[in-house]
Amino acid sequence: MIKRTLPLLIGLSVCSVAFAQDIPASAQSVTTTTQTTTTVSSWTTQPPAGALTEERIKTAIANAGFKEVKGLKFKDGVWRSKARGGNKQWVELAVGPVNGKVYVDDAPSKLNKDEVSAKLAAAGYQNVHDVEYEHGLWSADAKTAHGHDVDLLVDPDDGSVVAKSRD
Repeated sequence: MIKRTLPLLIGLSVCSVAFAQDIPASAQSVTTTTQTTTTVSSWTTQPPAGALTEERIKTAIANAGFKEVKGLKFKDGVWRSKARGGNKQWVELAVGPVNGKVYVDDAPSKLNKDEVSAKLAAAGYQNVHDVEYEHGLWSADAKTAHGHDVDLLVDPDDGSVVAKSRD
């Protein structure tokens, strides 16, 4: 029986190799591997220790000349809301959780990108990158002196760190 089976197995092996060569490339099975990188933000939903209370934040907004405030909530490291001042126009605001400084969404920055990077480097941050001005604050990614990745929100007037989160 082995004598009959051996030629049959050899024949099937040769036929399968020949058949595989006849299949067009578009019909052959191709396995690809795709790597997906997911960035997870670690901004907390609660103000940091030592932060001002919600009432003090509302007072800081009023002291900055805004009469009406709506939608105040802590998001992405700062207090965010819409407010209306004397000109009756609604603007989006960010308020530093510890310093209480009000940052208007479309206000110009006194510092440029290079100056912000230099201020952060002088403050001990390393590998400062992705420095962008948006929503009234500079944002940047960096490493601490201990090598931890952090997301930073930076004051557009003096380059101080308003909020920081581990990345």
